[in-house]
Amino acid sequence: MRHLIHYIIPLTIAITVSLILTFNNLSPKPLPPFSCSPTTPSTASLPFCDARLPVERRARDLIGRLTLDEKIAQLVNKAAAVPRLGIPYYEWWSETLHGVAMAAGVENGFSFNGTIRAATSFPQVMLTSATFDAQLWYKIAKATGKEGRAIYNAGEATGMTMWSPNINIFRDPRWGRGQETPGEDPLVAGRYAVAFVRGLQGDAFEGGRLSNDGRLLLSACCKHLTAYDLDHWKGVHRFTFNAQVTKQDMADTFQPPFKSCIREGKASGIMCAYNLVNGVPSCADRRLLTETAREEWGFDGYIVSDCDAVSLIHEKQNYTDTHEDAVAAVLKAGMDLNCGSYVSDHAKSAVEKGKLSESDIDRAVHNLFSVRMRLGLFDGSPKTQPYTNLRHNDVVCSSDHQQLALEAARDGIVLLKNSQNLLPLSTAATKTLAVIGPGADDAEALVGNYAGPPCNPVTPLQGLKRYVKKTVCHRGCEAAGCDYDGAAGVAGSADYVVLVVGLNQEHESEEVDRESLELPREQVVLVERVAAAARNPVVMVVMCGGGVDVSFARDDERIGGILWGGYPGEGGGRAVAEIIFGDHNPGGRLPTTWYPQDFTKIPMSDMRMRPDHESGYPGRTYRFYQGEKVFEFGYGLSYSNYTYKFVSVSQSKLNLKSSPPTENSKLEKKLGFVRVSEIGLDSCEKARFSAIVSVGNEGSMPGKHPVLLFFRRDRGRVDGPIKQLVGFHTVRLEGNARGDVEFDVDPCEHFASADEDGAMVIELGLHFLVVGDQEFSITINV
Repeated sequence: MRHLIHYIIPLTIAITVSLILTFNNLSPKPLPPFSCSPTTPSTASLPFCDARLPVERRARDLIGRLTLDEKIAQLVNKAAAVPRLGIPYYEWWSETLHGVAMAAGVENGFSFNGTIRAATSFPQVMLTSATFDAQLWYKIAKATGKEGRAIYNAGEATGMTMWSPNINIFRDPRWGRGQETPGEDPLVAGRYAVAFVRGLQGDAFEGGRLSNDGRLLLSACCKHLTAYDLDHWKGVHRFTFNAQVTKQDMADTFQPPFKSCIREGKASGIMCAYNLVNGVPSCADRRLLTETAREEWGFDGYIVSDCDAVSLIHEKQNYTDTHEDAVAAVLKAGMDLNCGSYVSDHAKSAVEKGKLSESDIDRAVHNLFSVRMRLGLFDGSPKTQPYTNLRHNDVVCSSDHQQLALEAARDGIVLLKNSQNLLPLSTAATKTLAVIGPGADDAEALVGNYAGPPCNPVTPLQGLKRYVKKTVCHRGCEAAGCDYDGAAGVAGSADYVVLVVGLNQEHESEEVDRESLELPREQVVLVERVAAAARNPVVMVVMCGGGVDVSFARDDERIGGILWGGYPGEGGGRAVAEIIFGDHNPGGRLPTTWYPQDFTKIPMSDMRMRPDHESGYPGRTYRFYQGEKVFEFGYGLSYSNYTYKFVSVSQSKLNLKSSPPTENSKLEKKLGFVRVSEIGLDSCEKARFSAIVSVGNEGSMPGKHPVLLFFRRDRGRVDGPIKQLVGFHTVRLEGNARGDVEFDVDPCEHFASADEDGAMVIELGLHFLVVGDQEFSITINV
C-alpha cells in the first residue's frame, strides 16, 4: 500500500522553493532530456534531426545508423542512451490513469521526489464514468496531459508515454482492477477511450488531425488487449489464465472499446495483456496485434507488453520451448516494446540462432522512435519543442484543475437511496453531526490505485465540518478491532449521522480480486449498531470501486440515504458534503450492475457473457444478465424528478438493403436478420437518423442530468442483448425547466450485435428506443 502522508508536501512549500530558486537565478533541475541539440553539430545536421521531414523518413534514417546491439537496447521500457548519436536514456513507463501518477514500488517516468511533489488527483475512472459526460472526460485528460508535459518540461520526468487508459470491460464485479475502467458497457468504454486519448494527446474533442502535424502533448496507450479482467482469484492467476472467449463475445463485448480507441481516438500506444486468449498469449498473437489492430483498425503507433509478460510466455505459460522462441514470437506477432528486460536479454541470441530477423527488430524500433519524434524529443533545443510554454507553476495543481477534480466528483457520485427525502440535510436542523466509519477521515482512501500524490485532499470529515461546527468523528473500526459501543454512543448523541464505509486497496486492487460482494462483516455490524442507536435515519456513504451488495442497507428503514462515492479523488470529501447538505444536486448514474452476493456462485473464470438457460448460468452485465440485481446499470437518483418525452424521431421505419442482394442476404432475411457487412455503405448512411428527447426537471433545484438512450428488441434472438445503450448526453436544467437532447443514431452500429461467428447482425422486425419509462417503436426491414 502506498501511504500518501509520506510524500504529500503542501503545495505552498513547493511554490516557495521555486520562487526562491528563480529569484537567485538558479535552475532547480537540469533541462529535460532531448536529442539533436544544436550544440552537437555532428548530429544536428543529420536527417533524423530535421523536424521539417516526415517522421517516417526521420525514423528510417536513425535506424540505419544504429548497430544491432543499440537497436535491441531500445526494445525495453528503460531504453538505453546512444551517446554517439546524442540520444539520451528514455523511460517508456509512466501512468496517468486519473492524473499524473506513479507505479507502486517501481521507478518509472514520474517519481515526485524533486521540486514537484504533487499533481491533481481526479476521481478514479469508475466514478468519473458515472458522470456519463464525454466532454468532462476529455477535459480531465487534457488537464492531465498539460500537467504531465509541464513536469517533463521542468526536468522532473524521464518519459512522456503514458500507459493509460484501462478500457477493459468490467465483466465481473470481483475484479480488483475494475475501478480503473469506465464500466461494463462497450459503448461507454469506447467513448471514454476516445475522449481520454484525444485529450491526453492534445487532439481536439471532435477528433481529426492532431495539431502540429501529428505532434503529441503526451502519448496515450489503451490497455490491456484483450479479454483481460481477472487478476488473482481462487488460485487462478492473470499470468497463466487462458481466457476462453467465443467469437460472439469477442466481437460485441471485448474488442469494440479498443477498436474505438484506435480508429476514432488515434491512440499512439496499445498494451497487450498477460493472459492467453483461446490458448494464445495476447502478446504473441499476430492475428490480434497485426492483422486486427494494425491492418483492420489502422493502428499507427507502438505496442508494449504488460510488465514481464514476455517472460511468462516461456517460463509460466509454456507456450514456447526456449527464451529465444518467446522473443521471436512476440516481435513477429507485432509487439514492439517489452516492459522488463527479457527481450533485451534474449533478442540477440534469437537473431544468431536464426529464430528472429533484424528486419523484425527494425520494424519495432521504427515504431518506437516514431512516437518519440511525435513527442518532440528529436527537435533539438527544448525551446523548439511543442508545448514548451507549459510550465509547472502555471498548470500543476492549478486552481482550475483542482476545481475540475471537484466537479468530476460532484457529478459522478450516485445517490442510491433517499427514503422520505431525508437528503439533503438542513444545516439549521443539524446542530450536531456524527461522522462514523473507517473512511471518514482517510485521505488515502480517496484516490484508488495508480494515483499520484494529490494536491489538496479533502476527506468526508473535513468536508462535512464546513457545514456543521459541532462535528464528532469516530472510526468505528481500526486494524486492531472495532469499538461498536463507542460508535453507537457517538451516534446517539448527534442530531444526524453520516456513516462512511466501503472498501480500499487491500480489498480490491491489482493482484487482489474479491471473493465476496458484501461489505466486510465488521462494517455491516457497525452500520447496524449505529443505525439502531441514531436519533434519526442515517446517511451511508459507500466508498469502493466495484459494486457491493448493500441490499441489507437498501431495505433498512433506519438507513435513510445511501451515496456511492467511488474513489472520488482529492476533492471527494468536499463533493460528498456538498451533496449531503444540498449545495449540489446529485446526478451520477451507475456504470455497472450491482449484483447480489449470490452472484459469486458463478466462477469468475467463466468468460461467457450470454446466459445459458440449461445450466442456469445467468449471463453478465446489464446486456445479458437475467438474475436479481441490487441496483441496475444506469441507476441513480436526484433531488429532482426528471421526466422524458420523445419529441421527434426522424425515421420510424428503416429499410436496410444489401447492395447488391446476395444469396446470404436472402437467406438471412428469411431467418429474420441481416449482416451489417451485407448492407451497402449508402444504405447504412441513409439509415442514420436523429432522435430528440425532451427532458423535464420537475424539481425546484437546478441539476445536471445524464440522459441514457437504449435500444431493445421486441422479440429478439435468444443470444441477443436484453437491451443495449445507443448513446448518452448530459443536460443542465434549472428547476421546473425543460430542455431537448438530440441523439444521432446509426443503426448499423447501435442496433447490431454479434452472431455465433462473430459477425455483426441486425434483427428485423419491431424494436424500441427507450429512455426512462418512455419508448418509441422502430420497424426494421430489408
